[in-house]
Amino acid sequence: MSRSPQIDCVVDIKARTGEGAFWDQERQCLWWVDIPAGMIYAFDPSDGSNTCYRLDEPVGCLAPTIKGDLLLATKSGFWRFDPETGQKIAIHDPEADQPSNRFNDGATDPKGRFWAGTMKDDGTPPTAVGAFYRLDTDLTSTKWVGGIFTTNGLAFSPDGKTLYCSDSNPSVQTVWAADYDCDSGQPGDRRVFFDARGVDGRPDGGTVDADGCYWMAGVSGWQLVRVTPRGDIDRIIELPVERPSKPMFGGKDLDVLFVTSIGTGLTAGTEARQPHAGGLLAVTGLGVTGVPQMPFAG
Repeated sequence: MSRSPQIDCVVDIKARTGEGAFWDQERQCLWWVDIPAGMIYAFDPSDGSNTCYRLDEPVGCLAPTIKGDLLLATKSGFWRFDPETGQKIAIHDPEADQPSNRFNDGATDPKGRFWAGTMKDDGTPPTAVGAFYRLDTDLTSTKWVGGIFTTNGLAFSPDGKTLYCSDSNPSVQTVWAADYDCDSGQPGDRRVFFDARGVDGRPDGGTVDADGCYWMAGVSGWQLVRVTPRGDIDRIIELPVERPSKPMFGGKDLDVLFVTSIGTGLTAGTEARQPHAGGLLAVTGLGVTGVPQMPFAG
């Protein structure tokens, strides 16, 4: 296995909160977002283009659908969005009674259901009002668990039998795992999978590779952390940005680890060290590949 990966900034866009990376196997592009700017991007590695689509509200995460449009999780709930026409169709807002919340991180399960978590929009003061939701293919949503500060880390093991999620808050810094029934979409009870207080970065977005290892963006720690299925640290990759936010394997052979990053809230005095903060990074030479992401099947 390679131990000297190459790290390049492939989109130097200075996103305020780059997030939501999702590899689209059909289009062979990486969808990602800038949450507070309400921007959706489609990065094409074949020519380096990064097409932009603007929304009228913050967008936390997304997934391509089997119908060819996008499923969005935004400040005002779940939506369908056609990037070609700009048409936006409301599905459901499970937290219409909590206008200070917005959606944050998300992922699809192996059956094409969409999972996404909410959090307080501005995050100050930190309040544990976030929750994880499942959007089924019939467009009904179900709340799984609440009391979360910053919902993050959603990912599924290659066999679909384990759901991962996390809370980035400094008082929590925990990645959990739960047994997952792919037939019903029902997780079991959470258990601690990885206590991130032992590394520099807090747990932000996550993804899983073909070996079943979990990759955690260590936000505020300048790093990616690879954790084995047993919860042990396997590798730490140092990054040229302080606030990496969401890793996602992509590329034709799923051997490129794309990483979004946050361009605001940087530690004073570090700006010169991280000229590409807020950009999209591509990590190659890792010696591992990712797992194909399922489009939303609704």
